[in-house]
Amino acid sequence: MSQDPETTIRVRTLFLSDLHLGTKGCQAALLLDFLRDVDADTIYLVGDIVDGWQLRSGWYWPQGHNDVVQKMLRKVRKGAHVVYVPGNHDEFLRDYIGMTFGGVEIAESRIHEAADGKRYLVIHGDQFDMVVRHSKWLAHLGDWAYTTALTVNTVVNRVRRRLGMPYWSLSAWAKLKVKNAVNFIGQFETFLTAEAKRQGADGVVCGHIHHAAHRQIDGLTYLNTGDWVESCTGIVEHYDGRMEVLHYPTLLRERRAAEAFEPADIRRAVA
Repeated sequence: MSQDPETTIRVRTLFLSDLHLGTKGCQAALLLDFLRDVDADTIYLVGDIVDGWQLRSGWYWPQGHNDVVQKMLRKVRKGAHVVYVPGNHDEFLRDYIGMTFGGVEIAESRIHEAADGKRYLVIHGDQFDMVVRHSKWLAHLGDWAYTTALTVNTVVNRVRRRLGMPYWSLSAWAKLKVKNAVNFIGQFETFLTAEAKRQGADGVVCGHIHHAAHRQIDGLTYLNTGDWVESCTGIVEHYDGRMEVLHYPTLLRERRAAEAFEPADIRRAVA
């Protein structure tokens, strides 16, 4: 699929996290299309880009995952500034903080200044997850449960597609329905915005919990990039400094609907 200049979205900054390359759950084909559709001057990879946990337990790296890496490196060669902020699944890269590989800068966190002068703390967020920090075995157990839920999800949605029903996410439903999960998300958001305030920032851009968001908390802007396992979302900064969550499946549906709306339909609508 070649890049179409008419459909390319040009933005000042792109924030992506939780791609989980190296796992069967990664939506690599859709991600590659997204990277063809969106160009940015600066790209922040906000952790869990490569899933070291899964790769250690069993190697999985199909060509589609390699294509994503090559596409990102191609953007670097074309002039994009790429900053990689490691997360807990790619924590091995934290040994290389301050170094640059293939034009990709490795940073523990970063203060990003938007076009409108607002400052955002860019951090993965696992540092504020008490389970990851103090009970790593429990975090690994949770990761196994999440992977199992994705496998069940695949089977359920195969049946739903045959019945003409839309995609449904078991893990996302559980996260939003289980009281403890909802409380965890709320606490996570509060901790991250408090850290942004402590560092003198106007907001925070993070990942980690696979739950895209754009909201105000205690006068600060909380932005979560979501993930590329289920939601397929990212945060973009436009050239006026405006921040937006891009949900790629919705963008594709809107584009297809616009393409299907022929001139004859327009004439009928006017008539």
